[in-house]
Amino acid sequence: MKDIALIDVGGTSIKYGLWNSAQNELTEKGSFETPKDLTGYYAGLEKVVNDFKKEHELSGVAMSTPGAVNKETGVIEGASALPYIHNFKIQQELEKRFALPVTMENDANCAALAEMDSGIAKGLKNLIFLVIGTGVGGAVILDGHVHHGKHLFGGEFGYTLSQDGYKTVSDVSTAVSLAKRYNEAKQTNYSGKEVFDLANNGDELAQKYAQDLYHNLAVTIYNLQYGFDPEMIVLGGGISQADFLIPNIEKEIQKILDEVKIAPFMPVIKSCQYHNDANLIGAYVDFKQSN
Repeated sequence: MKDIALIDVGGTSIKYGLWNSAQNELTEKGSFETPKDLTGYYAGLEKVVNDFKKEHELSGVAMSTPGAVNKETGVIEGASALPYIHNFKIQQELEKRFALPVTMENDANCAALAEMDSGIAKGLKNLIFLVIGTGVGGAVILDGHVHHGKHLFGGEFGYTLSQDGYKTVSDVSTAVSLAKRYNEAKQTNYSGKEVFDLANNGDELAQKYAQDLYHNLAVTIYNLQYGFDPEMIVLGGGISQADFLIPNIEKEIQKILDEVKIAPFMPVIKSCQYHNDANLIGAYVDFKQSN
């Protein structure tokens, strides 16, 4: 059985690894700083693949990347921190350079595929993956596959509107937005984690803003549950590992269920299992599904 080279493109670093088919696991991981231009990008990726070729027989290269990947055209649409990878047929160019088949998928979609294939949602076929980072993103998995949508915006939950006027979910549902609100009110310079700590230690304003965050996430998750009816909603991003997050969201959802009598059940909400390796593992799953 041939192995698969795995590449996870990020704004500051590019991670890589090998899917060892005999061992059925991710091996030989490494990383390098993301190049500043397309020439450096090609050179860095070619070195990774060529080094793997020296020791392994490869069946292809599986990539996780920022942006909206058009699987039909091989073009990365949308925008990201790496403008040089967008809006041309980059998949075909990489296939020429590697002399191997290449698959590409959006990074959040890859993370969701990893959780479905062997992570917290193993054995399930329908799930929502909600990534809470600087903004809010995610993925929709229907019948075991990524739902991309007509404009490749499937899973862009951060664009949806919150209950707070015309503010988006990204505007009001992250630790970054929490810190921004608190710092503007208090003229301080705390991080999101520090504001959560203040809330847990009795700071009334921090508690109010934290409660707003839990409520906005609860409304978002409630709407996603009753819009898509997934088997599970998986939370990713740094905040997802905080032990207080899901219990507080569930308390807010319970308040909704107490008022909205037609809604018969609580969503199943879990924290993601994979972290740094999620995109690499998901790239492998995407390659497996594509071939």
